[in-house]
Amino acid sequence: MCAYINRRGQVIRVGVGTPRQTQIPPLELPRYGAERLSGIRCIATHLKAEPPSEAALTAMALQRLDALVVLNITGTGFTRRGGGATGYVKEAYLAHLTPQDSRTLIPSSAAVKVEESQFGFAHSKQIQSPSWNISPPLGLDDLAEQDLVDLVENLEAEFQREFVAQEVDSDNDRVLIVGLMTSEITPLQFQDTLMELARLVDTAGGNVLQTIQQKRSRIHPQTVVGEGKVQEIALTAQTLGVNLVVFNRDLSPSQVRNLEMQIGIRVVDRTEVILDIFAQRAQSRAGKLQVELAQLEYMQPRLAGRGRAMSRLGGGIGTRGPGETKLETERRAIGQRISRLQKEVDQLQAHRSRLRQRRQHEEVPSVALVGYTNAGKSTLLNALTNAEVYTADQLFATLDPTTRRLVIPHGEANKPQEILITDTVGFIHELPASLMDAFRATLEEVTEADALLHLVDLSHPAWLRHIRSVREILAQMPITPGPALVVFNKIDQANSETLALAREEFPLAVFISASQRLGLETLRQRLAKLIEYAVDCS
Repeated sequence: MCAYINRRGQVIRVGVGTPRQTQIPPLELPRYGAERLSGIRCIATHLKAEPPSEAALTAMALQRLDALVVLNITGTGFTRRGGGATGYVKEAYLAHLTPQDSRTLIPSSAAVKVEESQFGFAHSKQIQSPSWNISPPLGLDDLAEQDLVDLVENLEAEFQREFVAQEVDSDNDRVLIVGLMTSEITPLQFQDTLMELARLVDTAGGNVLQTIQQKRSRIHPQTVVGEGKVQEIALTAQTLGVNLVVFNRDLSPSQVRNLEMQIGIRVVDRTEVILDIFAQRAQSRAGKLQVELAQLEYMQPRLAGRGRAMSRLGGGIGTRGPGETKLETERRAIGQRISRLQKEVDQLQAHRSRLRQRRQHEEVPSVALVGYTNAGKSTLLNALTNAEVYTADQLFATLDPTTRRLVIPHGEANKPQEILITDTVGFIHELPASLMDAFRATLEEVTEADALLHLVDLSHPAWLRHIRSVREILAQMPITPGPALVVFNKIDQANSETLALAREEFPLAVFISASQRLGLETLRQRLAKLIEYAVDCS
């Protein structure tokens, strides 16, 4: 049995089982943080003459207990009349946490460097496990003489000093990434997704402290990863002072609730990280409108509670009751807001359509720049047209589409010809459906263009996978886009083997470096032929 006692000496919880089986969920603990203890001590009985097990000590660390006292009970001894309990306390052990001076926080950039150099993120084994102190066997008299109040005050003072010394930027989330590998993807693809997720977290403004991985044949329906791995995530998060856990796949609302209850901190999935980046990057009214619509569509099914079963707004038998719940009010408000936003997106689509019709009436050909995020589309637009679009080595650095005029040679006489070139939002592997729907007004710039320039970052190790991802997204468009020219960018950063492979696989492609302005004249000539071909076909 386990009895949990607060600092006033009051028994607040009694459980039948081991400290691991009876531990208090993190969200129910009265105090929780890396710089303090929970204010609770646990007294547990044990039927074997041995020190506390590692499972019990881990439960102590997860709950940040003031102390764990294990009373070893003998199996034989005095027997009450009619049976009943037997045995007596043979010995006791007192365990408590101790500060760890050697813990280090790993920033996002370092996490990416570790992955690039070792082909994979640092595993959780590199984290020093929580340190604890276990007393020698004590008698009950010796145990009673322990000054636990003084011990706890000194421990919390040490934890506070360590926490302040290791405090990172409070404006940024301290993130733990969790990656689950199933049989659906290869180890190489799995490592690529983890590296991409770390870049997404970094772009969103978080610091990746650690990555935990698990390989399973299938996803656990309640917690995605196994029960033991959830315990490891909770312990690692508490050890490193993490305040956000990010999974590399989409989570259902019930999975998020289960994980947050067991881990004790906020849990998000990859889609929510992407939505947060979009919310930061949106500058124009159209961009903000589409981001808000995507966020609300993502949020609506994730409102916790009993849902429509709580509604009592009807009339007749079985419909009388407490009235509309707060959850129903939120559902209705979000539904109404989504409806208004969808109407505004429809108006935005109509406005963009009128602009395109005007350009088509003037017979000005149009080209859309498409490609994986961070392929260099905005940099290329700036190099070709002297535009001043914001560029950065980040995922989704620019979100709002930008259109500029570009002069290219035309015909055999090389007469100048004006075309319109549009920088569009970057694509990403498994682009969330809510984003596809919300950004349909922006993505129509792709489907309505006469031709496409498919820009590829040749310096990225997963450039072939990026090409496939972009083509899969283009195939999902309601209208088939025009002909596309593959353009490999950042050739100054690619090695000779990659260049040779790309030339062999894509003999008609153009190779450039937008930042160094290499190959731009060849690109203009090939672009003129592409426009001529597209116009003839139309």
